[in-house]
Amino acid sequence: MLYSHDAQGLGHLRRNLALAHHLARLLPGLTGQEVTGMVVTGLPPAEDHTLPPGFDWLVLPGVAKSSSGYQPRHLRITRSHLGQLRSQMLGAALTAFAPDLLIIDRHPYGVRHELREPLRVLRRERPSARVVLGLREVLDTPRTMAREWDSLGPASQMRRLIDQIWVYGDPEVHNIVATSESPWALNDRVLFTGYLAHGRQAVEARPEHADRPFVLTTVGGGSDGYALLRAAVSMTPPPGHDHIVVAGPQMSEKELRQAEDSAGPRTQVRRSLPGMSHHIAEAAAVIAMAGYNTVCEILATSTPALLVPREVPRQEQVIRARALSRVGAVEHLELGTLTPEALSRWAAGAVEGRQDREHLDLDGLDTVPRLAASLLSTPTRRDRLVRTSALPAEGARAS
Repeated sequence: MLYSHDAQGLGHLRRNLALAHHLARLLPGLTGQEVTGMVVTGLPPAEDHTLPPGFDWLVLPGVAKSSSGYQPRHLRITRSHLGQLRSQMLGAALTAFAPDLLIIDRHPYGVRHELREPLRVLRRERPSARVVLGLREVLDTPRTMAREWDSLGPASQMRRLIDQIWVYGDPEVHNIVATSESPWALNDRVLFTGYLAHGRQAVEARPEHADRPFVLTTVGGGSDGYALLRAAVSMTPPPGHDHIVVAGPQMSEKELRQAEDSAGPRTQVRRSLPGMSHHIAEAAAVIAMAGYNTVCEILATSTPALLVPREVPRQEQVIRARALSRVGAVEHLELGTLTPEALSRWAAGAVEGRQDREHLDLDGLDTVPRLAASLLSTPTRRDRLVRTSALPAEGARAS
């Protein structure tokens, strides 16, 4: 089972979906057993979010971020009622489906700790189950993360509930243990997988090739990408190139219409573009925000890229863009210097070449199934305690 809370954006869901496909494809050969699974999400999946054979969705009632915390996205119920509902659904699924492996994306206890009690029940009723916390390679500033980890309660509790932490990145680019972004109590359980980059195109339908060379701009889910979108639609594409701008499914209709009205004759504004990883590979150059999944799709190609990271509410994208720029994988532009002219100048030079990124570890999607197979085959102290407690008392006859 792969869980993500999905309050904003598509990153958590897309990351877990890529993992599901590669676990379904590679685990049978590593374990000798068929694989079945569930992908848990708080966002209704789009048509192009296809599951691997043997997998199904569990869609929780949605939550949305607000200035006062997480709120029901659609239901007319209280936050407390929504939390109870989601937690009970998770508990029922974990008990009935009884997964051997649970991979939790980013937030170990989910929204408002909705997953904590179901995890305790899973530990009690299925002690052989393995629980992994999957983390992006960049989280936020160390001070912010220290507050976040402390808010989860005793570190000893997290150690009882989480077997390993998989960090989906290359520690030579950014190391969350060295920067103190990781939960210090579990640093001994951290494993770096490499970026979840190579292999993403295999889980997406291949679109038709474009008729003309093009520059691609994408702002991810679109909920916080209007500043980049507004500048991008007003830039001048390089001679002989079209410009495709993807606004994202969560951008408002008003902002989308404003972007379409401002677009030049060689600029096409789309809300979505199925097969994004293929389009990134085919593009002459890419301009994007610095969300994890978009970055991985870029790193899997040789397409020149300019990252324009968001700066609030987290510093994650800024840290990622700067780190990748330092190792020569991308170029980056701060929001304070974002203008159509700056984008035009960059694109004019970028379309003349390609970018080598093979010095990075980009094979996380192949590494994760191997880690999963190893974890599932390794007894833990908890397993040994369960087996010991099942032994007959000294001097008693075994039946």
